[in-house]
Amino acid sequence: MPDELDALLTESKRASRSLGVAPAEQRHAAIEAIAGAIEEAADAILAANADDLERGRASGLDAGLLDRLLLDASRIAGLAAAARALAVLPDPIGEVLRERTLPNGLELTEVRVPFGVIGVIYEARPNVTVDLACIALGSGNAVVLRGGSAAERTNAVLVEAMQGAIERAGLPRASVQTIDRFGRDGAGRLMRARGLIDLLVPRGSAALIERVVTESTVPVIETGAGVVHAFVDRAAHLPMALDIVLNAKTQRTSVCNSLETVLVHRDIADTAVPAIALALQQAGVTIHADGQLPGVVDAAPLREGGWSTEHLSMDIAIGVVDDVDAAIEHVNRYGTHHTDTIVTDDADAAARFLAEVDSAVVMHNASTRFTDGGEFGFGAEVGISTQKSHARGPMGLPELTSSKWIVRGTGQVRA
Repeated sequence: MPDELDALLTESKRASRSLGVAPAEQRHAAIEAIAGAIEEAADAILAANADDLERGRASGLDAGLLDRLLLDASRIAGLAAAARALAVLPDPIGEVLRERTLPNGLELTEVRVPFGVIGVIYEARPNVTVDLACIALGSGNAVVLRGGSAAERTNAVLVEAMQGAIERAGLPRASVQTIDRFGRDGAGRLMRARGLIDLLVPRGSAALIERVVTESTVPVIETGAGVVHAFVDRAAHLPMALDIVLNAKTQRTSVCNSLETVLVHRDIADTAVPAIALALQQAGVTIHADGQLPGVVDAAPLREGGWSTEHLSMDIAIGVVDDVDAAIEHVNRYGTHHTDTIVTDDADAAARFLAEVDSAVVMHNASTRFTDGGEFGFGAEVGISTQKSHARGPMGLPELTSSKWIVRGTGQVRA
């Protein structure tokens, strides 16, 4: 006999079939309804979130996760705004990718189709609950969410509000479901629900992502940790470099596109390193280094494995490299293939960095904080893929689609 979790996943599968043929106008109406429902339920969401935050502090949840867990009035307004932005994006379903006519007269068309049911395992991020629900609806998929115990009460209120909105739009309530109540066992079973879950996306710590990648029998799109670099080249405009480094490090430290390492070209180290270090320290950032930095007397020692550390806090590593080749080598060796930027007025150095750094997003004279689905114009994102599958970088609506071939004939048979 199927148990409660099997029944839930089966409902999701059934809902995915309805979503796959639902017109774009109806799915967009459901997303608009979610935006309104989130605003109407703001007081209940804030109360549930306050409970989650209190439990998180009592259990010793670190500052980065507490920041991700927090919802306030402005963040709730941001969730509704992101939903409305998604509701007006072009519908990817049915988009023609390729078409041709064979010599025998067969007409071939490749079109975008939904995956079916998307499973997402994540930690302490109630914003992901709303983003994923809306992106799934926008791409014609059902979604099953495992948001972790830290945000369980917040997620329960959010999902209840969204399910009501989806029903009012005439779509199945099971289009969006949560399995938080099933705990860690539910996460494990989600990873093994091949045939009911078509694609699994983990978002969170390196340990969580590693567990999902190694244990899942369901196909996985891997989102990765962000050991993010800025290389300040010898041809950098220093005021620009200071602005970029400060923004990338301090604008929000607990997210995967925040800066973790600054590399400075040796030719300008004597002037650039003290200026960068002073600006960061004045902003409250602790400097880490594996040796003496020019003009910096109070840097903390770089711990073992420090070049590969994702701090997600007001900490940063600074190093001096000989040239752009050394910078590229360092980034490719210690980075996580997420986002890396070069600050330079040298077009040749920029071109080499952009071509040879093996990351999902590479930048020239820009803050790494722009690696984001909303900033890229996707409305929101599923996550930032650091692997080399069909999806790499911020994943929006098209990245949650597959394709199928439609063949039209007039009675042809193969000889």
